[in-house]
Amino acid sequence: MRGDHLSELCDLVEIANLITGGIVARGGWRSQSPITEPIKFFAVVDGHATLHADDVDGPVSLAAGDVAILTGRTWMDLAGGPEPRIPIGPTSDFAAPPFTARTPGDDVVLGGCIRLNDAGRSLVAGSFPPVAVVAAHAADPHGLRDLLRRLLDEATTARPGAAFAVRQHAQLLVLGLLRAYAGQQDLPPGLLRLHADDRLLPALDLMHGRPAHPWGLDELSQAAAMSRTTFAERFRETSGMPPLTYLTQWRMLLARRMLRDPDVTVGEVARAVGYGSESAFSTAFKRVVGESPLRYRTRRRAVAGVAA
Repeated sequence: MRGDHLSELCDLVEIANLITGGIVARGGWRSQSPITEPIKFFAVVDGHATLHADDVDGPVSLAAGDVAILTGRTWMDLAGGPEPRIPIGPTSDFAAPPFTARTPGDDVVLGGCIRLNDAGRSLVAGSFPPVAVVAAHAADPHGLRDLLRRLLDEATTARPGAAFAVRQHAQLLVLGLLRAYAGQQDLPPGLLRLHADDRLLPALDLMHGRPAHPWGLDELSQAAAMSRTTFAERFRETSGMPPLTYLTQWRMLLARRMLRDPDVTVGEVARAVGYGSESAFSTAFKRVVGESPLRYRTRRRAVAGVAA
């Protein structure tokens, strides 16, 4: 059975979404602010907006239902309506005006960030250009417009459980964005493009289903019904890395998750991801992650303790 690789990926990179604020305005308006998060997004619920950001050529026009994802940017400039434009700031208080006082004809924009663990930032963020736009479509197969409206509705009401509902809708919004973006044409090389390539999925099924197996190009290319050379070239062009490099990256994602369990030894992790000895696994882990498995485990425990 074909695996749900996107769900696996979201779990392993601990993908999460945080709604940080929004704008309700009419007439001419402008909102400028620095960006401190690696992946930021702006979703237009109603109306229109124009986005500028550093190192992005020209303005990005956004209509109702459009979402712009900014990766590695340091500032943004959102504007709407005609000149002159009045400077305004975003608000995070959804339960008070201007959100609760919005009227037809307003421009309504939600802002948030997509947070990932260390592995996710290096793997997933590379799948996006500086600004990626997920455009609204009439069919809207991923239900993004409905998600945006439900998210705003929950954020601006005082119903019991609203905070929980906002978190759940925000997670579904991220999933919808990933699905919609992966379904667009001309994706840059990266994980999203790889997981959208039906020709390569049989090989991914093998690597994900049995990560400890010593997979080689012969078995993987046969699963994809390609020659070794064609398979290796297509995989590299699609993912940005060779197949066996991807396999190592996937194994290290699994290892990171296992190392968070204090009852699992490093030797058990090594065997589970295909290494015959703890030393060989530790060497590979340090090469990919940048620190030893024991150091990673200690640091993660310290971070978890601070968060608690």
